Amino acid sequence: MAKTRALLTETEREQIAGEHGDSRKYQATSRVRGRIQEELESDVEVLKEHHPDLLEELREVVCEETDEHD
Repeated sequence: MAKTRALLTETEREQIAGEHGDSRKYQATSRVRGRIQEELESDVEVLKEHHPDLLEELREVVCEETDEHD
């Protein structure tokens, strides 16, 4: 089965990790920030209205990952 992405592409993961230089890291960060601020917000609204269980799953994953890195 082909691997799919959630928020980052494989290349963006590498770029944000600094594997392709500072310029690429900055560009990837900007693209991802745009997705978070524009697309993810819309996705959350759709889930909130039409599938709150899925929204709760998303929250659990995001909050659990965040808590582990604090």
